[in-house]
Amino acid sequence: MGKLIPAIKVKNLNLYYGTQKIIESVSMDIYQNQVTTIIGSSGCGKSSFLKSLNRMSELEEVKVEGRVEFFGQNIYERRVNLNRLRRQISMVFPKPNLFPMSVYDNVAYGVKLVGWHPKVELDEIVESAIKAADLWDEVKNKLHKSALELSGGQQQRLCIARALAVKPRILLMDEPCSGLDAIASMKIENLIHSLRSELTIVIVTHNMQQVTRLSDFTAFFYSNEHRITQLLEFGTTNKIFTSAIDFRTRDYVLARPG
Repeated sequence: MGKLIPAIKVKNLNLYYGTQKIIESVSMDIYQNQVTTIIGSSGCGKSSFLKSLNRMSELEEVKVEGRVEFFGQNIYERRVNLNRLRRQISMVFPKPNLFPMSVYDNVAYGVKLVGWHPKVELDEIVESAIKAADLWDEVKNKLHKSALELSGGQQQRLCIARALAVKPRILLMDEPCSGLDAIASMKIENLIHSLRSELTIVIVTHNMQQVTRLSDFTAFFYSNEHRITQLLEFGTTNKIFTSAIDFRTRDYVLARPG
């Protein structure tokens, strides 16, 4: 592993729903071209943390304190262009959230928002993104059919293609295999492996086998008796799973399947 460059630096992050603090004092680095997984019990705020990394949390009226720096720039400064930020730090949700339009138009959607492209160029961008999502052979003859006709696993990979089409630097994935069967899940995992050299990837997952297969670094979020979540431990995935410092981390990774 060469020199690690932080793509995102989180500094003293607090999140609130209304007056209720849900995450307290999280500081961590997310390294460029590495896969980082966020683990912790259900409801401890992992998804809210993930959304705070590109300010999607604001759509749910989550109040944020602290700093999130994206290659040195605090994303919570007022002058930040949110559309540009969310293109650079793109997100894939647990369930496919495709638009009721064609396969082609779903992938082209974000690209068209950025600006006009000649059709030949747009065709190339769409094809390249679908190929990057390892879906081209399955949908190349269905580009102008409704994306909603695809299987669940195909729809999720199409969501990833849509995210990739705008050329992000970071891909946030909130339980990307949620509700998918083993074969569809494995295709998503293989896809993450193929993207890791080009992108910084952050994944929220409950699947410990998936964590050990995919990630370079793991952050364990722990919710205390007041239901306030803190980052209990962060390190290489190997260290978290074989020699965690805190007994609560060890208990969590041993109690989960895999």
